[in-house]
Amino acid sequence: MDFTPLDPQFLLDRLRPPSGPVRILLDTDTYNEIDDQFAVVYALLSSERIAVEALHAAPFHNSRSSGPGDGMEKSFEEIQRLLARLPAVETSKEPFVRPGSTEWLPDERTPVESEATVDLIEMALASPVDDPLYVVAIGAITNVASALLLEPEIRHRIVLLWLGGHARHWPDTIEFNLRQDPAASRVVLDCGVPLVRFPCMGVVSHLHTTQPEMAEHVKGRGAIGDYLFQIYCDYHSDQFAYSKQIWDLAPLGWLVDPMWAQMELVSSPRLTDAITWEFDEGRHTVSCARYVDRDGIFRDLFTKLDLAASG
Repeated sequence: MDFTPLDPQFLLDRLRPPSGPVRILLDTDTYNEIDDQFAVVYALLSSERIAVEALHAAPFHNSRSSGPGDGMEKSFEEIQRLLARLPAVETSKEPFVRPGSTEWLPDERTPVESEATVDLIEMALASPVDDPLYVVAIGAITNVASALLLEPEIRHRIVLLWLGGHARHWPDTIEFNLRQDPAASRVVLDCGVPLVRFPCMGVVSHLHTTQPEMAEHVKGRGAIGDYLFQIYCDYHSDQFAYSKQIWDLAPLGWLVDPMWAQMELVSSPRLTDAITWEFDEGRHTVSCARYVDRDGIFRDLFTKLDLAASG
């Protein structure tokens, strides 16, 4: 599909950090590893800045799933486990959690419809142009790309935050979220949607934490704190001199406090067949993180887990 370019000034306005609370749809491959769980909890505990209006399960395929459909179903189930351990979550719509795609896009022009894509389109079209829905995608971008192909108008009514790909200076961009569905990745990079991208290696890769830090600040913080601590410990058998990236906190941290990320306006890169970046300064503008404040984000997460446990 050929997307009509958005007005350049409209696009620039959309890419500015939000000045107040925002409504979000969180699209997550929650069971892929352990970072999505932390991000889901952080979003739901940050109601002073973030109103989570829907959670969508995204597909994934690695050693924890037999294929994208199985990954999506396991993510859907993991979201339920998180919600069961959290303080009561107030929601404005039901169902709050929707299953996403069970397969990757076959090509850049063919969407894969699911409950998640239908829900995204409905929520976006119901959003006023001056009050966009923030779509926070922290997995493969299949659900979002399908929605954009099915209804290009939603580009006027959403801002897409995506943890996907590596930094522009990295020698490749063979990153898990991006490389799983290259066709979907090309759709969001090429279609002109207001895109705020958080690269993994070279930018978000220093969002580390350790088992001692988890034991001090997460363990014992209610059922959800104990669950997050347990999955952290179970993820890697040898914890000696080990730290783990909790990548997916980055876009939520930027929404909570835009000062926790340094952003730059750049041309949207092209994704080559070799899964590397190709640059053309004549392409539309996107916002790209070049630094995130690890300490500020983790301090806020730990504080909110404390408050939730004591509340």
